[in-house]
Amino acid sequence: MGSVQVEHAAFTGFDYWEQIRTQNTLSCRQNAACARAPVEMSTGSAVIVTPQCHDTLLPIKRYSSLMATIRILLVFVLTLSGAIAGPGTVDAQMPEALQNGGTARVVAVVDGDTVILDDGREVRLVGIQAPKLPLGRPGFAKWPLADEAKSALEDLVLDRRVSLGYGGQKTDRHNRALAHLFTEDGTWVQGALLATGFARVYSFPDNRTLVRDMLVRERSSRETDRGIWSHPYYGVLDPEASARHLDQYALVEGRVMDVAVVRGRTFLNYGSDWRTDFTVAIAARNWHRFEEAGISSDDYLGRRIRVRGWLKSRNGPMIDVTHPEQIEVLSK
Repeated sequence: MGSVQVEHAAFTGFDYWEQIRTQNTLSCRQNAACARAPVEMSTGSAVIVTPQCHDTLLPIKRYSSLMATIRILLVFVLTLSGAIAGPGTVDAQMPEALQNGGTARVVAVVDGDTVILDDGREVRLVGIQAPKLPLGRPGFAKWPLADEAKSALEDLVLDRRVSLGYGGQKTDRHNRALAHLFTEDGTWVQGALLATGFARVYSFPDNRTLVRDMLVRERSSRETDRGIWSHPYYGVLDPEASARHLDQYALVEGRVMDVAVVRGRTFLNYGSDWRTDFTVAIAARNWHRFEEAGISSDDYLGRRIRVRGWLKSRNGPMIDVTHPEQIEVLSK
């Protein structure tokens, strides 16, 4: 058997983007009694202090000790709070898996997973899908809770500075940036939307960074019926119901009854009749990603899995799978 992951396996998340900004400068107050700034003194020097200044100068050893203590405490507090960041830095703790794409201010929210920045870039929040708005497309019906999803994203980022993180392909065919977003307080925007139930995981083979983290957050909101998961439009389907949801992006759960390879294409069949029953298909050109993950086709045989993707009609309802993260193993 390969190394296919079962859903309840232990997982470490990425809730560590806490950060602060500090200005590492220390200034002196003017010594009012002497009408001049305090003078830094060496313990090896003789110091003449005018009578009116005796009450405003500390003994040298006590002064040095106090300043050292303050510096130590300051560094300690900064260390506990996060990495030291200079002025204007939004996210000094970008996950190492991502490439930092700079910072900008969000000036408009297009829908629940797309924003426009003050530098003119349009950003598609990579790895998730929120309910869709028509946006001028003729005949396009608004998805349930699309307005609520847009409002949720506005609450997180509108008129705020964000940092961008790239984990794969940087732009799509519409020239939109494909990025993870992080707010000044360290919030991972994709993670927040998934956790509140206003988006679901929607990944591509060339942009899979942090997908497993996203699946964990989505699972939490789905199991508690938050956001879109309270609406039947987004409900997880059983194989028999999948035929009624063609041309939709969906999650389907069921047990793999048979595995077949036909002309290099792998089929995970959920029923005995491949011509009518729900099927998962994996093209030969995509199988190398499963091999790289240590997964063989037999690893799915007899197991209950959850698969996500666009439902099409090809000898019954079918979802084409291009990468392992589209399939979650629920049981042996």
